[in-house]
Amino acid sequence: MNIAADVYTAGLFDDRYRAFLETVVEIRPRLHRYCARMTGSVMDGEDVVQEALFEAYRKLDQFDDSRPLAPWLFSIAHNRCIDHLRKRETRKEYESAAANPESYEPTFPAALGIEKAVERLVIHLPPMERACVLLKDVLDYTLLEIADLVGSTEGGVKAALSRGRGKLSTLTDTTKTKNPINPELTRVLHLYVERFNRRDWQGLRELTKVDAQLLFPNGYAGPLEDSPYFSKCESAPIPWQMKVGQIDGWPVILRTQQHSEGWKLHSVIRVDSKDGRVARISDYYYCPWILSAAGLITNDDLPYASNDVSFQVSQP
Repeated sequence: MNIAADVYTAGLFDDRYRAFLETVVEIRPRLHRYCARMTGSVMDGEDVVQEALFEAYRKLDQFDDSRPLAPWLFSIAHNRCIDHLRKRETRKEYESAAANPESYEPTFPAALGIEKAVERLVIHLPPMERACVLLKDVLDYTLLEIADLVGSTEGGVKAALSRGRGKLSTLTDTTKTKNPINPELTRVLHLYVERFNRRDWQGLRELTKVDAQLLFPNGYAGPLEDSPYFSKCESAPIPWQMKVGQIDGWPVILRTQQHSEGWKLHSVIRVDSKDGRVARISDYYYCPWILSAAGLITNDDLPYASNDVSFQVSQP
C-alpha cells in the first residue's frame, strides 16, 4: 500500500504535527484496531491510520472543537479504509451485497463481547457489515454514532449488524494465513537483514532504489535518501538484531532488542521491493499496537501467538 503523495512529500514532520500526534496518542491503538480489521492487515491498517491522521491534521480548521475528537478521527479513518478496499477491487463485492441484501437472524447476544479470534473473522464480511460489527461489538459505539460515522441510518446500521452477526456465527477461526511467496521480496529481505546485522550500512544503501520511500510514523514520510534513517541506525547505541519473519502470513523484518535475559521482539519493519531492490521501508518503531493486534508472528526460530502470555515483546 502507498501513503498518499501529499504525505510522502512531507519529509521530516514539523513540531506542530508532532504536537497533534501527541494529542491523539491515546486514540491511535483503537484507530489501528479498527483499520487493521477493516483492511485485513495489521500493517495496512497502520498505513491507513497514518493517512487518516495526516488528513485530520490538514482539516483541523474544519473540526468543531465542541465535539469529541475520536468520532471525527474514526469517520476520516473509515473513509480511508473504504478507499483502500476499493483499490483492492472489493468494491464489486460491496455493491453486490448492498444490492442483494440477505436476511440473517443474529445468533449472538446484542453485545457480542467479541473475542480476538472472532474479531479477525470480520474480514469475511462486506465492508458495511464489517464496519458496523467492529464499531458496535468491538469499540462499543452507539447505533446513532455508527450511523454518523459510516453515513447511514440507525435502521441501516441495525440491518447490517444483523446480517454481519448472523454470518459470523457460521464461521470458524483460522489463525494461519497463507500468502503467495514472492521470491524477489524474500531475497531482498534476507539481504537487508544480513547487511544490517553485519552493520554494512553502505551495502544497505546500495540495496535501496534511488527513489525509495520511507515511512517512519511520528517522524518522517518521504524520500529515503533525504532522511537520516540509515545514519540514525548506524549511530544507535542499542544492540539491535534483525530477523526475517511473518506477521499474519505477510513477510516482514522483525527488530529484536538485547536484554539481560536474551533477545526480545521490539517492533516490525515492512519492506516493499521492486526490480530486486528496496522500494519502500515502513518502520513501525513507535507502533507497538501492531504486534499486539497480530494473530500470529513467526521468525526462522520460533512461532509466537501474540495473545499468548509467554510472547515477549519489548516496548519502545
